[in-house]
Amino acid sequence: MRFVYLLIVLGFPLFDLYATLRIARWTGVPAWAWLGLPLLAGFLLLRNERIAFRVRTIAALHGEHSALRDLFDSGRKVLAGFLLLLPGVISDVLALALLALPLNVGRSTCVTRATPAGHAPLEGEYRRVP
Repeated sequence: MRFVYLLIVLGFPLFDLYATLRIARWTGVPAWAWLGLPLLAGFLLLRNERIAFRVRTIAALHGEHSALRDLFDSGRKVLAGFLLLLPGVISDVLALALLALPLNVGRSTCVTRATPAGHAPLEGEYRRVP
């Protein structure tokens, strides 16, 4: 069973590269464009996600955003970035499909604080009694 996994892991990039060369010949677009542009896009996506993850983590620590949702979105973008780094059109299509998934649509991005029975918190002035 280990050899089947090894064959899949090593065979997919080779099949993907073969498919890319066939598509490059069919479309007339140079193969370096099919291989180089997604590589550049993958590096840029990973770089931007690294910077954005820091900002979202700090926002989650301050209680402004949900940490689990941000972690899921970052993981999805990092996986798409790694798929873009692999040489080939098939992995690029998988990466674009992963980025295009409409996840977390319709949910608010802010964390709401629960109050007992839906009442607003009491506001007022106070002073310390010695």
